[in-house]
Amino acid sequence: MIFTQTVLMGAFVIDPEPASDERGVFARVWCEKEFEAHGLSTRWVQSSISFNRRKGTLRGMHYQAHPNEEVKLVRCTAGAIYDVIVDLRATSPTYGRHVGVMLTADNHRSLYIPKQFAHGFLTLQDNSEVSYHMSEFYEPSSARGIRWDDPQLHIKWPEPIAIMSERDQLWPKFSVNG
Repeated sequence: MIFTQTVLMGAFVIDPEPASDERGVFARVWCEKEFEAHGLSTRWVQSSISFNRRKGTLRGMHYQAHPNEEVKLVRCTAGAIYDVIVDLRATSPTYGRHVGVMLTADNHRSLYIPKQFAHGFLTLQDNSEVSYHMSEFYEPSSARGIRWDDPQLHIKWPEPIAIMSERDQLWPKFSVNG
């Protein structure tokens, strides 16, 4: 696997190194030893999928508050998404900055998201599915979010947003002061 550090410290894009032959392709997408060698969490207590019927579906920007902050490993297993993370670590030099990454079923790319990051994505194709591994159990009382369209964040979504939950529409704006 190829681990590429993003401009947000601790967040990585992870690309498989496929081996191809007449049967097709084989590639590793998870290896405890390789993740540990990069100083990344290897504890996954929960896995989930998100299936999204229509292109233009936005989910996010979500995170879990202390003491239930979670690391996520996200991969698109069908279709394509534009995945965005925002650094919410008040002491980080990249506090309030974001990174957007194209994750598709074809590129098999993963995004490693550290604790204290908001996460969201926009589907770029109908019938897109996203797989998540989380380091902590989901705790509804710790569920939080910030606005996907906050002018402070300057996120440029690549396609128009067609579908979004009411809950995601009502998240507060990002606050520089926390």
